[in-house]
Amino acid sequence: MRNKLTIGLTLFMAVLLMMGSIVQAEGEKKTIILITSADYAPYEFHKEIDGVDTIVGFDIEIAKEIAKDLGAELIIKDTSFDALLPELTSGRVDFVISGMNPTEERRRSIDFSDPYYAAEQSVIVRKGEEHLYNTMEGLEGARIGVQKSSIQENIAKGIPGANVVALDKIPDLLLQLESGRVDAVLAEYPIARTNMNEETMVITDAKPTAENDEYAIGVRKGNHELLSSINQTLERLKKDNLIEKFVDEASDLAAGRTKDSLNMFEFFWKYRDYYMKGIQFTLLISALGVVFGFILGLFIALMRMSKVKVVKLLATTYIEVVRGTPMLVQLFIIHYSLSAFNITFTPIQSGILTLSLNSAAYLAEIFRAGIQGVDRGQLEAARSLGMTKRQAMRHIVLPQAIKGILPAIGNEFVVIIKESSIVSFIGVYDIMYQAQILRGSTFAPLNPLLVAAMIYFILTFVLSKLLGVWERKLSASDNR
Repeated sequence: MRNKLTIGLTLFMAVLLMMGSIVQAEGEKKTIILITSADYAPYEFHKEIDGVDTIVGFDIEIAKEIAKDLGAELIIKDTSFDALLPELTSGRVDFVISGMNPTEERRRSIDFSDPYYAAEQSVIVRKGEEHLYNTMEGLEGARIGVQKSSIQENIAKGIPGANVVALDKIPDLLLQLESGRVDAVLAEYPIARTNMNEETMVITDAKPTAENDEYAIGVRKGNHELLSSINQTLERLKKDNLIEKFVDEASDLAAGRTKDSLNMFEFFWKYRDYYMKGIQFTLLISALGVVFGFILGLFIALMRMSKVKVVKLLATTYIEVVRGTPMLVQLFIIHYSLSAFNITFTPIQSGILTLSLNSAAYLAEIFRAGIQGVDRGQLEAARSLGMTKRQAMRHIVLPQAIKGILPAIGNEFVVIIKESSIVSFIGVYDIMYQAQILRGSTFAPLNPLLVAAMIYFILTFVLSKLLGVWERKLSASDNR
């Protein structure tokens, strides 16, 4: 039993290392990695071009020029806005462009290039209510939506009595405005004009101001060579008036997006390629999380039942810590915080590791309950027949224990599939990630989520039925 557990854990680490080696092999080309939050048209946003989901925008065009001057291939990674700095400081990416303001607080973490663009701020409200918020004084005491960790959040916090609602995505903020959950949304003028629904929303005459409305490119602290190259590229682009050209082209491209008026099934069929890609990642991460969580959980359960106090204490501590902290926090610690100790994982590796470690804590207690539920006389009878304790546990106790706890194990597997959606926060292209892309690119606030919910339900329902069939077969074999 112990040998098999050891082999299983070794296989777990081998799979993670194999994934890392594949990524490293791809990284042997001369590449430069950009991190952005592609929900900010016309700066950066998703658009289907020639049938392929593509991240476009004038920030992206600037990044392409930077890569061209460096003679490198540009790789673009997409994540939420508040995860940009952790990704950059972790060393996984080379630079960040995402309409980012070089505040003093951010300068303490990263270095910034020369400014490349400045835009006016604006206030979006529901049509018919613009007279209430035509001045900044009118916003006092209002519910104001802003993008999390943005300059607009700082502006809103400076408005007396304002109730600030900070979210990751601009489409989510506009949905909050449309549904009446906020009174106004602060955004840059190009963002407002590109993303708002002009049939139901309007920009008021209020003019929010900030100490610094300029935007710059971020690089890791001390990366002077890259920073110098970026500044040279920006100087060239400004001299040739190319940035304004990129802005106009990106605005036209963003304006070409149309809002889909499809029902849920039509929406799924039209964008099935997005969801199929998401299903592949979800199944990969969930399956490996289930397998390694099962192996590790059984190993920890045996440690928890050990008579060696130190081993038992380690297992108990692990279980209590993991069960007592949110999985999202665990994911961020594994993906971002471990990089401070030169331990880095790709998003997929971090997702698999988090699901495995989290699931193992719950499965360990399930296994322990199952093992302790087997009549002790079974173990004693096996020992009296000449079996070692390990053989008795393997051939007599564990098969009976697993049969008794199969419903609880099946429930944990279902939970893993659903909770795998958290990996979208670190840029894994799972079902939820694809749904968020479609929310921004199609202006459809609900259908992408309804389709995602339907897919998760189908996956978990099928798994539950398969586990039910297996359970009935095991029960039938007992009655023979």
